[in-house]
Amino acid sequence: MFKFLLRRSVGAFVILILISAFTFAMFFAIPQDPALLACGKNCTPQNLAIIHENLGLDKPITAQYWEFMKGVVAGRDFAVGHCDAPCFGVSFNNDQMVWDTIIDRLPLTVSLTVGGLVLFLTLGLGAGMIAARNKGTMIDKTFSSASLVLSSMQIYFLGPIVLGALVYSTGWLSAPKYVPITENPAAWFVGLLIPWFVMSLIFTANYTRMSRSTLIEQMQEDHVRTAKAKGMSERYVFFRYAWRGSLTPIVTILGIDLGALLGGAIVTELTFSLAGVGRLAVDSVLYKDLPLTMGVMLVSAAFILLCNLVVDAVYGFIDPRVRLS
Repeated sequence: MFKFLLRRSVGAFVILILISAFTFAMFFAIPQDPALLACGKNCTPQNLAIIHENLGLDKPITAQYWEFMKGVVAGRDFAVGHCDAPCFGVSFNNDQMVWDTIIDRLPLTVSLTVGGLVLFLTLGLGAGMIAARNKGTMIDKTFSSASLVLSSMQIYFLGPIVLGALVYSTGWLSAPKYVPITENPAAWFVGLLIPWFVMSLIFTANYTRMSRSTLIEQMQEDHVRTAKAKGMSERYVFFRYAWRGSLTPIVTILGIDLGALLGGAIVTELTFSLAGVGRLAVDSVLYKDLPLTMGVMLVSAAFILLCNLVVDAVYGFIDPRVRLS
């Protein structure tokens, strides 16, 4: 198991290197010069040359990439000051350290992810279990139909409807906003309640369908029927054998969703005007800000790879066959 995780960790590191190289190369394929954004309206060739030198854009692409990767590991010195590792450089747009900007936006994205995760896992897995244990009944049909309808919707469609119903029409809730949990836990909870609710509706549908189908499939397995034949209670067999066996595909999907959400819930943040890592990724592309784009891309990719690595470790606890292999 340890060797397996070690191989996956090395593979994840290689993937991060490839992502960074690909993103760096794609940036230089953009026809517009990013230094023009910092130069302003009354830009002269002399000022543009100075900006190129200050930003390091006058060097070959290979030299720029090497300086960037060296800064991630050991830090770099800039005109605005020293940047400690991990250093993703200084933003072309506002001369701020990229890592500091990401850290400033990350709490909102983490809050959005954790709150939504608790809701859609609780509702989705619970509804899937109820539907599976009542297969073929009206309860099963109701949950299956509701999950089918909700899974076909998108956050950018459902979000404005919920905002119009709960905020602008009735005034039952205030518009979404982020307040750090350390400052005011109640305001933090109320400010993110609507995004959590909309996210949970979308993701709950997927996890309801997934957990229902895998539980029904597990209930037909030979070891489950053998346990029933030995006289074990239905509740014990359901949770000890069927439920545990159904977790593998659910954990797989959860790892992908969790990594993507931590990397930046772009659609959710844009829909509810929240300034998290997802919004930062969009702004970095719009402003052609290479250091910011590289920083967001690498942090997002690292979250996805880390979650996949954790999923691989969890497999060993769920399925003993993984530990033996």
